[in-house]
Amino acid sequence: MHTEHGALPERFNFARHILALNQTRKNKLAYRDDQHDLSYGELDERVRRFAAGLLQQGVQPEQRVLLVMLDTIDMPVAFLGALFAGVVPVPVNTLLPADNYAYMLKHSDARLVIASDALLPVVQQALTVSGRKLPLFVSGQPVAGAAAFDDLLADSPLAADGNADTHADHFAFWLYSSGSTGQPKGTVHSHANLYWTAELYGKPVLGMREEDVVFSAAKLFFAYGLGNGLTFPLSVGATTILMAERPTPAAVFARLTQQRATLFCGVPTLYVGMLASADLPPRDKVALRICASAGESLPREIGEKFSAHFGCDILDGLGSTEMLHIFLSNRADDLRYGSTGKPVPGYQVALRDESGAPVAPDEVGDLYIQGPSAALLYWGNREKTQATFQGTWVKSGDKYLLDADGYYHYAGRSDDMLKVSGQYVSPIEVESALMGHAAVLECAVVGKPDDTGLIKTVAYVVLRDAAQAGATMEADLKAFVKTRLTPHKYPREIIFVADLPKTATGKIQRFKLRELAAPHAH
Repeated sequence: MHTEHGALPERFNFARHILALNQTRKNKLAYRDDQHDLSYGELDERVRRFAAGLLQQGVQPEQRVLLVMLDTIDMPVAFLGALFAGVVPVPVNTLLPADNYAYMLKHSDARLVIASDALLPVVQQALTVSGRKLPLFVSGQPVAGAAAFDDLLADSPLAADGNADTHADHFAFWLYSSGSTGQPKGTVHSHANLYWTAELYGKPVLGMREEDVVFSAAKLFFAYGLGNGLTFPLSVGATTILMAERPTPAAVFARLTQQRATLFCGVPTLYVGMLASADLPPRDKVALRICASAGESLPREIGEKFSAHFGCDILDGLGSTEMLHIFLSNRADDLRYGSTGKPVPGYQVALRDESGAPVAPDEVGDLYIQGPSAALLYWGNREKTQATFQGTWVKSGDKYLLDADGYYHYAGRSDDMLKVSGQYVSPIEVESALMGHAAVLECAVVGKPDDTGLIKTVAYVVLRDAAQAGATMEADLKAFVKTRLTPHKYPREIIFVADLPKTATGKIQRFKLRELAAPHAH
């Protein structure tokens, strides 16, 4: 255990820790969603009541409860209340079809489900598909024939301690990985993991403090959003703005200007959309002091434009569900746009080749991480657990390059690398070059086999002005990339599109573009 931040006691419960930290802030605003405010005092009471309610429902410590919840004040109550009871909350993506939820219900062996009112139909369908009959509670507007979220709280005596005498390394909560390859994996985290992300990243790197007003476009069911909107602000007594709706640029601008958020956490595609929006607010209408980005590599031009407009830097970083939050990041006092920065103090990273040996300087390698917030395992999946969690190291599945100045540069997912003319090409590198052209709004690069079976690079490009699409622009972009990269890396084909396929988190779905690019059988 790391002692520079003080070792954790062996008996540790993250929810109890948070409630104890904020005992002197009972009247301070903890959360504000679209309809309600919740003070730290009310959060304390509701968390204890929810914990007692779960236990009254017969849910046992270490059993799972599925949270299919939008970002409202009920979500932190449910998450922390479950932890306080020693029950394991499993917050899941709110944009999934019923079949995915049915899989998660069975895989997690959930004993109770909480769903936001808007998501009730798909959750009911999932319960039917899964064949499970479970207690179901609805957060939000009352629904005929369904128990209300508040029913779990109202009749519960205040749980002074719940079952909060947990071990720091006990199973605390699960997060499902995005499942871009096969079924999503249930990533199991401990109570201590939450604590370490706040101590190592939230406080020292983001510099989050009590007077901050925090707004994360990334939702609480993501590892990134959970840190931004729950772990970090509650660890310093800050105020958090929650938003149930999809984070469009317009919705984000409304929160930034009306709620005066000082700390904003987004993803690269959202920053691109914000800067391209006609409604981009002027600098004096926002109160931003620092922003974070994760999920994909932030293009250098986007970081520079955002910083120039708002006078506020974006700290681009890399995290993962397995590590719970960001372990490689730019810092306010050490920032290089176009890079993912340096290891967050408290974490170690290594770049290795396919045989596990360290790569030479300036060579692309597989990224491995070591640190105290690493997940314990994937539930019921020994093979994948052993492939990812290798001793004290976690294999990230990302390719990275370390430059001469000590900054790490993203080179794509391990399965995204292309071999062109016998040499490896990172699609990210080609995309970054294309993004430097004034006409390009967004782009994605994939490999496409030609008639001889050799791989060539294809770029899918969204232009700022669609009317410019055509042979002249294609030639212009190819020539532009050749001025920035070694010649064999330029895209052999450029396809102009209206938009790019994306996941719920805003990540570009390159596999869909690969399917488009694949030669079809006639």
